[in-house]
Order: sequence, then structure tokens, then C-alpha cells
Amino acid sequence: MATFDRKSVLVLGGSRGIGAAIVRRFAAEGAKVTFSYSGSQEAAERVADETGSTAVRADSSDRDAVIALVSESGPLDVMVVNAGIAIFGDALDQDPDEIDKLFRINVQTPYHAAVEAARKMPEGGRIIVIGSVNGDRMPLPGMASYALSKSALQGLARGLARDFGPRGITVNVVQPGPIDTDANPEDGPMKDLMHSFMAIKRHGRPEEVAGMVSWLAGPEAGFVTGAMHTIDGAFGA
Repeated sequence: MATFDRKSVLVLGGSRGIGAAIVRRFAAEGAKVTFSYSGSQEAAERVADETGSTAVRADSSDRDAVIALVSESGPLDVMVVNAGIAIFGDALDQDPDEIDKLFRINVQTPYHAAVEAARKMPEGGRIIVIGSVNGDRMPLPGMASYALSKSALQGLARGLARDFGPRGITVNVVQPGPIDTDANPEDGPMKDLMHSFMAIKRHGRPEEVAGMVSWLAGPEAGFVTGAMHTIDGAFGA
């Protein structure tokens, strides 16, 4: 396949899990892919070697570093923001500094990266942010900060879709449910509880999320913007 032949793609957070699957999908479809990573150098090098993509270390909690990376990578045809973290536990016991870091990575980074990408992005560009079904539904205690951050992405997409729409640039959020990654393995301790909420009683695959991202970035999705695209086996239904 060559859907993205000669297209320039940047994936923020692409060394593992969903991000690595997105890198692989775009590379397989002919794109020139650059992706960032933070602490997983060995994993990043493996993905880069496998796909012929370029791995760049960047701290997603550092606004200026993210803006510089996006600027230096442009003009981009597609940017995907996958970098994100989660903090679990009683809100009364959590470290405020760690919560602020979560907000920097999960909310501020997508916003500033999207704005910077749009400065040079050509007509018809695509900005896609990986959110979470928890932006719509939070059935468990201990994840308030995470849910807040993923809900914020919905406002980001709706607002920036208006700002960039006159140039044909689309802005969308993909909202996965339970996906089989190192961070949330299908055989993990929460498996039975999570599957109890779901119509399709399994974890999703990173490749399934990458497929949705690829469609949103492709030519058939030029009229799709400011929208949330949930892929969760009906976890949030």
C-alpha cells in the first residue's frame, strides 16, 4: 500500500504500544515517518530499524522541546499526538507536581503541538490526538486527573477544527478503550472487570487503533473534523 507515499508524518510518542503500531502503519503505507520517544531508547531503536523511520528523543512534558521538534519536522502532512501518561490512586493522596506533569503531557503538549504543526501544514493536513474512552466515561475511582485530561482533548479538537478548517486541516481525537499494551495487558489483573463493561469481551489491538488513525489521516476523511472516534468494544456504551 502507498496511501501516504511521500507524505511527512510525525508521531509524538511512537516507541511502544499504540504509538509503535501507528508508526508501523504509516511506514507500511509509504510515509516518511519521524517519531518521538522519552525513556524507551531500545524500543525506539527497534521500531526505527524495523520501519525505516526516524526516532528523536524528546520530553513530552517540556513545552518548548515539543514545539521545537514539531517546528523542525515541518511542514507536516500528518501529525499524531500519542504521548500520554496516567496516574492512579486517591486524589487526596496524589502529588500535585505529578498531576501538573500529567496535565502538561496530556493536555498542553497536544495543544501546543497542534498549533505549531498548523503553522506550516499544507492544505488538507491532518492532526490526530489519541485520547481515551475515559474522556466520556469513568466507571472506576482513582483516575480523575486522567479522565479530566482526556475530556479536555475533546474541547481542543472542536476548537482547533474551527480555527484550521478554512485551510482544510482536520483535527480529530481517537478514543481507545482497553488496548493490549504493556501499560494495560489483556491478561492483567483488571481484565475481568474491564471486560464486564464491554460488548466485545476482549482487549483491542494496537493495530486496530492504528487502522482508525490511518483512515482519519487518509483521503476519505477530508470532511471529518472536530470529532471523537471511539474504539472500545462498547466499554463506554
